[in-house]
Amino acid sequence: MKLFLLFLFITFPIFAQVEYSQGVIPPGEYPGFYIDAANYKGETEGKTRVEVYFQIPYINLQFLKFQDKFQAKYSISLTIYDEDKNNIIVEKIWNDKIIANDFKETASDNNYKFGFKTFQLEPNNYILSCTLFDKDSEKDYKVEGKLEVRDFNKPLQFSDILFVASEIDSKIILNISNSISNSDSTLFFYYEIYSDKQQEVSVDYSITNENNNVILRSKYLLFVNAGVTQVKKKLNNSKITLGKHKISVAALGEKGETITGVSKPFISKIAGFPVSIINLDESIMQMAYIASGDEIDSILAANNADEKLIRFKAFWKKKDPSPSTEQNKVMREYFRRVAYANKNFKHYFDGWKTDMGMIYIMLGPPDNVDRHPFEYNSRPYEIWHYYNINRSFTFLDETGFGDYRLLDRNFGDWYRYRQ
Repeated sequence: MKLFLLFLFITFPIFAQVEYSQGVIPPGEYPGFYIDAANYKGETEGKTRVEVYFQIPYINLQFLKFQDKFQAKYSISLTIYDEDKNNIIVEKIWNDKIIANDFKETASDNNYKFGFKTFQLEPNNYILSCTLFDKDSEKDYKVEGKLEVRDFNKPLQFSDILFVASEIDSKIILNISNSISNSDSTLFFYYEIYSDKQQEVSVDYSITNENNNVILRSKYLLFVNAGVTQVKKKLNNSKITLGKHKISVAALGEKGETITGVSKPFISKIAGFPVSIINLDESIMQMAYIASGDEIDSILAANNADEKLIRFKAFWKKKDPSPSTEQNKVMREYFRRVAYANKNFKHYFDGWKTDMGMIYIMLGPPDNVDRHPFEYNSRPYEIWHYYNINRSFTFLDETGFGDYRLLDRNFGDWYRYRQ
């Protein structure tokens, strides 16, 4: 079975097409939290052990001074529904907190709270929904996606795959975001093998890109025990480029046929860069609202991919308010807006190229939105209000098919990228 990556999104008011700038962090490079799930062979007959993992970035929680330290308090509700979402199968709600020693610790991009919950479920298709609520900021973040629970009833089977960030004293720290740096040629992951007897198993590992081309393949002989064999595997020299990939693990028979196997998607990104940057040429073109045409042409004119990446990094380094840190907050916010525009404003072409996408990327979320989808004697229109620049923008859907166009195209002094 494929381990389904749960799609991340933030809760908004019903029917919202654009979020308001009222303290809500929209989806993008830094979601409210990461979540993943894995199937394991259960001890109860007819049940599969499902572990749901979550990873909460400190920077998305509100820390308040508590005695001589800093404290963030939050609650998590995790619900598993049937496939049609008509019935709740199981629900867990719990409170938790994080204690940080100083403010610097709370603001670090590298600090996370990890956790997991275990469920015993019958093999079937489900919907998993999880909400994180920050008690002090009163922000909430929601994750919802498909969850397939597998049946472990064959003589030889694999659990799902989990990526590993690091290993300390034989203990593994998971990579719940399912993204890796393209500068790291090692892919580190964990899975379990379930066998009804001691035997030698021929295991085939492969990595494919989004075009389904194999970029790495290797075979190993593993001696497995009767019962459970835990496997921690590193694939070296994988030469993974930017973009979407898939790791597959398969047990092969005597004739090379696949007996059983699992696969898992992941994204390769530039270290310290937003996850959405997976196609460098496309990302360079998307810089149209913050870079001049000459700057974009100069980057694209590089002799090779390595030089192009160097020029791309150099441009954003100049925009970085904190060049000594790995994360570039200006770049992160810019490409978060691009990702949001592509998701919400796409019509005949990509969302970042639309009028709504342009305004959203340039100015960020509006302070207020007036929507008029069903006005008498009027085509659908929206008005976005930006109080900080004392401007409003009206978008008219002339065709009635959601193709909103900006009415007043008088590009005054507002026409520049703003944080």
